[in-house]
Amino acid sequence: MALKLSTGMRNGLCGSLGVKDMLNGGHIKIYTGSQPTSPDYAETGTLLVTITSSSGTDGVVLGTQGTGVIPKAASVWSGLIAAAGVAGWFRFHGTGGTTGTSATEVRLDGNVGVSGSDLVLANTSLVVGATLTIDTFNLTQPAS
Repeated sequence: MALKLSTGMRNGLCGSLGVKDMLNGGHIKIYTGSQPTSPDYAETGTLLVTITSSSGTDGVVLGTQGTGVIPKAASVWSGLIAAAGVAGWFRFHGTGGTTGTSATEVRLDGNVGVSGSDLVLANTSLVVGATLTIDTFNLTQPAS
């Protein structure tokens, strides 16, 4: 499944902002169920975990881009699981982080799985109180 960009993110790309500029310092929220048809729409499912820098209040940091790929930085991306459930999709918020319906917020939605997904986890069945760490994350821009 392809990543989906919000209207706010698409508008930023058409302006003077880059993907890294818009998402650096943001956070990732992982939910149960299927993702909405657009990142402009309100979240669906149950919020399982919010991924930040080292499970703290600071946002995640993206690394140095190259060959059309922006990887996660070497910093720890993790979060304390707040609800039990099966991870189905994620929303990567820019620094605004506003939830609900919005055509101006910077957001990127994708699916979650154990392989072949936009966000790959070792196990999608999440348990309350455990820490989920994201070891690898790459945003890849298509060549054509």
